[in-house]
Amino acid sequence: MTTLNSPVPRFHLAMPVDDLDAARHFYGKIIGCEQGRSSETWIDWNLRGHQFVTHLAPARGPAAHNQVDGHDVPVPHFGLLLTIPEFHDLAERLRAAGTTFVIEPYLRFAGKPGEQWTMFLYDPAGNALEFKAFADDSQVFAA
Repeated sequence: MTTLNSPVPRFHLAMPVDDLDAARHFYGKIIGCEQGRSSETWIDWNLRGHQFVTHLAPARGPAAHNQVDGHDVPVPHFGLLLTIPEFHDLAERLRAAGTTFVIEPYLRFAGKPGEQWTMFLYDPAGNALEFKAFADDSQVFAA
């Protein structure tokens, strides 16, 4: 048995996709995840040390949204907390790839507790993603 040495417990997340080749391009080439095991119906990804799996599942239910700070936020969604330089680098890679943002990258709560950069987008299968960046990690759960 291998023990993982990580200060934060790792998560496992499985998400449906309708095209594994599109998922391979998006998560591997654009997002920059290392691909792990795969089959004809799923792909394991290393999402910054977390086990993220895209499973071939063509049927999808209707999307839901919540109003947050005047934006129509897709629910459910998932993503990563990045450093500010990583956030802006990813935003530029997404722009260069022609990604349409649900919510363009912007600074939220400027000068207030919880100040963060955030952006929302959909992967090729319609899964909603949010990426964030905090200048100060102590602000991640600030009230």
